[in-house]
Amino acid sequence: MSDVLNVCYNNKPCYDIIFDSSFDGLASKIEELGFKNRKIAIITDSKVQPLYGDAIKEQLSTVSNNVFIYAIPAGEENKNLKEIEKIYEYLIQNHFDRHDLLIALGGGVVGDMTGFAAATYLRGIAFVQIPTTLLAQCDSSIGGKTGVDFNAYKNMVGAFYMPKLVYMNVNVLKTLDGRQFASGFAEVMKYGLIKDLDFYLWLLDNMVEISDRDIDVLIEMIHRSCEVKKAVVEKDPTEKGDRALLNFGHTIGHAIEKYKNFELLHGECVALGSVAAAYISWKKEYISMEDYYEVRDMFVPFGLPISVEDIDIEEIIKLMKSDKKADSNKIRFILLKKIGKAFITTDVTDDDVRGALKEILYEETND
Repeated sequence: MSDVLNVCYNNKPCYDIIFDSSFDGLASKIEELGFKNRKIAIITDSKVQPLYGDAIKEQLSTVSNNVFIYAIPAGEENKNLKEIEKIYEYLIQNHFDRHDLLIALGGGVVGDMTGFAAATYLRGIAFVQIPTTLLAQCDSSIGGKTGVDFNAYKNMVGAFYMPKLVYMNVNVLKTLDGRQFASGFAEVMKYGLIKDLDFYLWLLDNMVEISDRDIDVLIEMIHRSCEVKKAVVEKDPTEKGDRALLNFGHTIGHAIEKYKNFELLHGECVALGSVAAAYISWKKEYISMEDYYEVRDMFVPFGLPISVEDIDIEEIIKLMKSDKKADSNKIRFILLKKIGKAFITTDVTDDDVRGALKEILYEETND
C-alpha cells in the first residue's frame, strides 16, 4: 500500500512525499535519488533510535556500506545550536562531503535540526525526511522549514531548505504515544480550518476511525493534510505571503509554549492558540458564536486542551511581540473569515489578545 504526492516550487527540482505502510520501499527510493555507495548519516534521537534506527540502517545497507547513526538527546530543550555543532563535528569526523546524504528519522525536532544541519554543512548537503510522529508527517516534514530555538525563542535561527524526499511509514503511528498523536492532530485540524471545509467535515465524520488509528483512514488524513500544505508552499515557499496562513494558532501558541518552558507539547499549544484565534474571529464578527464553540469543542475528543492554567497574560503578550512572526512590531495574526477560509491581518490589538487569553485561562471559579 503506497501513494505519492509530488511537490514543486519556483521552477526548482521537485521532491516526492511517499505514503506507505512499511519501510520496504525506502532503499530503492534512496538509490533512485543517486546515493548508491555514498555515505549516509541517519540523524535521530534517543527515543526513536531503539525503535527504528537499526531497521532503517539495515534497509539502507543495500544502498551503501557506509551508513551511520547519530542520536541527539530527545526533547525540544535540545533543539539548539550546541546540538547542531555536535552534528557538524560528527559529520566532519566521518568525512562527509557534499555528495553524501543525511536522513532525519524522528519527529519535528529531529526533522528541523537535520534540515538545518543539511542546509548549513558545507553550504548544503542533501537530506531526506522520515517522519515518525503525526505532527511531523502531516506538517513539519513538508515545505522545507528548518531551524532551531535560540535561548528558548522558537525556531529563531533557521533556513528554508527542501528535502530530496519525504518517506512516511504511517504504521509507526500505531505505537505513537497518545499525547503525541493528539498533538499532531492539532496541525491536521488547522488545515481544515484555514483552507478546506470539506476536509474539516471529513475529520468530524471520521473521528472514531482516526482515534482508533485505522491505517487507511490515517493515510487519507495525512495525504489530505499534505495536499493543503503543498498547495500553500508551492505558491509561497519562503513565507512572503499566504504561507503565513499555516501559522494559524501559532502566534499565541508559540508564546504559551515558551512561557510554559516547553512543558506543553507543540500541538497542545497550537490547539490553545487556535481556540484563542477563533475567539478573536468571533469577537470581530467574522465567524458566528456557534462556529467558535464548534471549533473550540472539536479539539476535546482528541484529548487536546482548550484551556490552560497559570499563565501571565501580559507576559504572553510580551513574548508574542518577540516572536519571529512579528512584522515591524506589528503582530501578524491569522483569523477565520469562516470555517475553511483564513486570512492574515495586523489589526489585532493587545486588548483583543487579552480577551482571548482570558477566555482560555482556566480558573477554579469556572467549574
